[in-house]
Amino acid sequence: MNALMEPADLSAIDMAVDAIANAEAEQGVLSALMLDNSAFDRIGDTLKAEHFFHSQYRAIYAEISRELLDGKAVDMFTVHAGLNGQVTLAELNAIAQFAPSAANIRRWAGIIVERAKSRALMAVSSAVLELAQDHSRSIEDRVDAAQAQLAKLIDDLPRDEWVGAAEGMVAHIELLEARAEGRISAYPTGLRDLDDYLSGGFRPGQLVIVGARPSMGKTALAMTIGLGMAAHYSVAMLSMEMPHTELRDRKVAMLGRVNLSSVQNPKRNNLDWDRVVDGIEKARVLNFIASDQGGLNIQQVRSKARNVKRTHGLDVLIVDYIGLMSGMDSKQPRAYQLEEISRGLKTLAKELDMVVLCLAQVNRRVEERADQSPGLSDLRDSGAIEQDADVVLFVNRPKQAKPDLGPEWDHYAKVTVAKNRNGRCGNLSLFYQGDQTRFDNWAGEPPYTPAAATSNRKGFQP
Repeated sequence: MNALMEPADLSAIDMAVDAIANAEAEQGVLSALMLDNSAFDRIGDTLKAEHFFHSQYRAIYAEISRELLDGKAVDMFTVHAGLNGQVTLAELNAIAQFAPSAANIRRWAGIIVERAKSRALMAVSSAVLELAQDHSRSIEDRVDAAQAQLAKLIDDLPRDEWVGAAEGMVAHIELLEARAEGRISAYPTGLRDLDDYLSGGFRPGQLVIVGARPSMGKTALAMTIGLGMAAHYSVAMLSMEMPHTELRDRKVAMLGRVNLSSVQNPKRNNLDWDRVVDGIEKARVLNFIASDQGGLNIQQVRSKARNVKRTHGLDVLIVDYIGLMSGMDSKQPRAYQLEEISRGLKTLAKELDMVVLCLAQVNRRVEERADQSPGLSDLRDSGAIEQDADVVLFVNRPKQAKPDLGPEWDHYAKVTVAKNRNGRCGNLSLFYQGDQTRFDNWAGEPPYTPAAATSNRKGFQP
C-alpha cells in the first residue's frame, strides 16, 4: 500500500473492500467451526470455499470442510497440519479466538455468500459492458447473453428448505380443501378423454412431451390445447419452426373454423370473411403470446420464460420443438445436448410452477411397423426425454400413414398416453380437422375394419 496515502484514502479503500467482502464474517465462520464442529451442518449446504474473498481464509475453510466431510474432528492443529504450514499456528490461533460462540454462524455465512454474489454481479456488469460494445453481434443476441449471465447468479442460490411432516400435512390439507372447492385444480386441456386420463388435465411443474412423426399433427394438438387453455390461463409459445405469420394463420383457421389454405391464399380460394373475423375476435381476447426466435438454447428459454412470468404471468409454455433447440456447447454429442435441454425444461417447469408442453419427433423406424404407433423408446436421439417427462403423448393418424384406408378414417387420430407419472396409460381417440389444423373430441367408437372386428375396438390400431 502506498505509504503516502492519506487516512481518508485508506478509509475509502476499506469501505470499497467491505462492499465486496467482509473479513469479520469470514473470520467468524472459521472461528465458529474450530470452536464447534457440529456448526458445519448449519452452513455446509450453502457456503462453499469459493465464496471466501481472502485467499488465506478460503484455503482454511476448504481444509476444514474436507476434514469434517471425512468425519474427522477439526481444530487449529489439524488445519495447520493439513495446510502443510501455509498458515502459521499463531495466525490460526488468532482466528480461532475471534468468535466467542457459533451462535451467529448462519448470519455470517449469509453475509459471505451475499458478498460473493455482489462480486459476481460486478464481474457480470463488466461482461455486460463488453457485450454492449460488441457490435459484431446482434443486439438480441447480446441481450440474451446478458440475461443468461444475470440469471446464473440466481440459479446458484439455494431454493428450498426441509419441511417437517406436520407442517407439510397442514399445508396439504389446505390444498385438498381448495381442490374440493374448485379453487385449485388441474389445467383442463379441453379434450375430454385426454383430461380423463390425466385426472383433470395438466398440472404445474409437469413436463409434457408430445411426440410423433412429421405431419401427424404435433403442433396442431399443442395449439389446440394451448388456445383452449388461454381462455383461463396464461399461455406462451416458443415457435422455432414457424414464423408469426404462419402461427396467426393457424389461429384464424382453428378459432374461426375456416380452411387454412383459404386464409393463406384468399385471392385464389373462396374465403369466408365472417368466419375469419370471428376467429380474429376470439384470438384477440385470449391470453396467448408467442415468439418465433429459432435455435434457442435452454438458458435462453429459461430467460424468456422468466421474463414472461414476471411481466404477463405464465401457466403453460409450449416449446415447438425440442429438436430445434441447441445445446450450450455445440461440440458435445447431440444426445448429451438433448439430455441438458430436457433436464432444463423439467427444472424450469418446477421452478416457475408451470406446465411445459414440449414437442418432439420420433425415430423413422416407427414407419417400418405395421401400425406405425410410436413408443417411449422411439423418442429421437435421447432416452433422457423419456426419463425427465411426467407425461408422454404420441399422435398417430392412420390415414396419413395408409392413404388407402376408407373415408371413415379421414378425421381419426389416435393419441397414446405412453407415460403418465400420476395416472393411467392407454389409447384414446380424437377428431382431427386437417383443413383447419385442429383437434376435437371424438364421438362414438373409433373406426375399424371387418377383418379386425374381433379386436378391442377402443384404441384399435389398423
